[in-house]
Amino acid sequence: MRNSSNAGHFVVLEGIDGAGTTTQTQKLVERLRREREGVAMVRATREPSDGPIGALIRQVLSGRIVNPSWTTMALLFAADRMDHVEAEIKPVLAQGGVVVSDRYDASSIAYQSVSSANEADKADEASAAIDWIRELNRHALRPGLTIVLDLPAELAARRRQARGHAPDLYEQPDTQRALAVFYRDLARHMPADRVVVIDGSGSIDEVHELVLGAYRAGLT
Repeated sequence: MRNSSNAGHFVVLEGIDGAGTTTQTQKLVERLRREREGVAMVRATREPSDGPIGALIRQVLSGRIVNPSWTTMALLFAADRMDHVEAEIKPVLAQGGVVVSDRYDASSIAYQSVSSANEADKADEASAAIDWIRELNRHALRPGLTIVLDLPAELAARRRQARGHAPDLYEQPDTQRALAVFYRDLARHMPADRVVVIDGSGSIDEVHELVLGAYRAGLT
């Protein structure tokens, strides 16, 4: 598993809301920390990040700030990503560490392209949106591996309901169904990246073993 600027390992977990990306990010990091001597060299992170732009995005997603257009969201995510890479990801990778990110630019391509089609009520808008979002993120550090947790949108919805949180900006049934389809075909939309799709419908431990297997295979 290689990236273009260092000897560290950079892996991303992706999927629809409720797929378990946050849980599986933490599980993978805990497992890798147990297996490595340098605990500080294995880092969990996320997008939106915990930086200033990420904090603004989280307010938008929660509804505390009025809902902007998909183009504004794409720009905000791209700006947050570059800050995220420079402040959190590159420093760990430069020391030969491992960074596991709960979401990265695949989320922008998936969520904003689906949103663009929804806003215009035209499926062909998504293709132009994907090209534009790719261009916005062309300077973003490439992960060595992106692992997609695939599961039916209905199962993910039940998981979200069990959390008891109010739905965010993207947690609408039609949007989530469209996202599930998009993620299953993510490799076609990101042909230059290494993308592995695994079954995310099992128990936490079952999915963790699949994630760990995909991670280890990605090292070869």
